[in-house]
Amino acid sequence: MKTILLTSAGMDVKEEILEILPKPANQIKLAHISTASKAEGNLSYLEKENREMKALGFQVEEIDIEGKNEAELRKLLEDRDVIYVQGGNTFYLLKYVRESGFDKVVKDLIDKGVIYIGVSAGSYIACPTIEMANWKSQDRNVVGLTDFAGLNLVPFLLSVHYKPEYKEVLKREILAAKYPVKILTDEQAILIRDGEISLVGKGEEIKI
Repeated sequence: MKTILLTSAGMDVKEEILEILPKPANQIKLAHISTASKAEGNLSYLEKENREMKALGFQVEEIDIEGKNEAELRKLLEDRDVIYVQGGNTFYLLKYVRESGFDKVVKDLIDKGVIYIGVSAGSYIACPTIEMANWKSQDRNVVGLTDFAGLNLVPFLLSVHYKPEYKEVLKREILAAKYPVKILTDEQAILIRDGEISLVGKGEEIKI
């Protein structure tokens, strides 16, 4: 079974994360991919996520994919139950997803039943394109990326960290987008299980 959970704010939907696990959290080996955080100044969110994962009992290993190759990543990730791709700078993350071969490795792991959980940037790269990272000027293209094609794990785009003040800019961008767009607050996520797509978490689906 292929299971993908795309979140806005990771452990803010911890109940939904626990519900999709095949066994108790203390038996889950989780790879915490932290690469996107390296382009950020304030890492308090990363530390908070690590604390909350460990408090739930996950066996957590933080892994930076930058500087690694495909063979190294296959070895590092071969026995993981969950690949948890953390937020941060989407452009920076996508650059090293490609350079390291993580894009190939993670697709193979998902096919084998490993759960993919994305957080913000980690959710954006699962889409057909990461163009959404430009919509609210939340990310800086610090690596000069020109090809915005994502992993194409899902057939839609996401806009995360929704607040009412983003409504007008999102309305304009969604009209111009080539793909359907789903909007998430920090208390929501999109669950894709064997092709079935559902909104989980708190609150109604946001329509603009």
